[in-house]
Amino acid sequence: MSIFIAMCFFSLSMSISPGPVNMTILSSGVNFGFKRTLPFVSGATIGFTFLLTAVGLGISNFVEQVPIFYDLLRYLGTGYIGYIGYKIMVSRPEIEFKEEQIPRFQHGFLLQWLNPKAWIACFSGVSAFGLTTSMLLVFLCIYFLICYLSLAVWALLGSKLQFLTKVKNGIKIFNIAMGGSLIIVAIYLLFSTY
Repeated sequence: MSIFIAMCFFSLSMSISPGPVNMTILSSGVNFGFKRTLPFVSGATIGFTFLLTAVGLGISNFVEQVPIFYDLLRYLGTGYIGYIGYKIMVSRPEIEFKEEQIPRFQHGFLLQWLNPKAWIACFSGVSAFGLTTSMLLVFLCIYFLICYLSLAVWALLGSKLQFLTKVKNGIKIFNIAMGGSLIIVAIYLLFSTY
């Protein structure tokens, strides 16, 4: 029973802690509301679950034999996270629901695969729990549920911050702060060693 509790705490700490995906969801919640952010939340959760499955089934063996993989992940992830940060920073402060601006399922899915935090969570989770195939399935189920709920909390928090739309320059300042934070995270990931 204690391994299940450990899996729950591990999943919660990795899912609820701030990172590129959570900041993007928060920003989307503020700008577009909870319901319009749920497809991105779903994409990010399913994308992470697929990544965890791939790592659990042995992609880590392949990755260890291709040392350039980490460099590619670092540069692609940094580029994509920086791009999302830029798009948030320059988004118009007027709340207009243009369909092309709303983060979609595929954006969340892709962001997880280019997110170094997600890769670290997968590798460390699979390594820490020494998962057999049946235990991997249990871990996937636990992680999916906790990840989805954690990301939904970020979307809900963002929707509760929509009062910023009524504050003069509130959305503009928020978007600059969130986009700038993502760019800083991207730069940090570029120069960090993981």
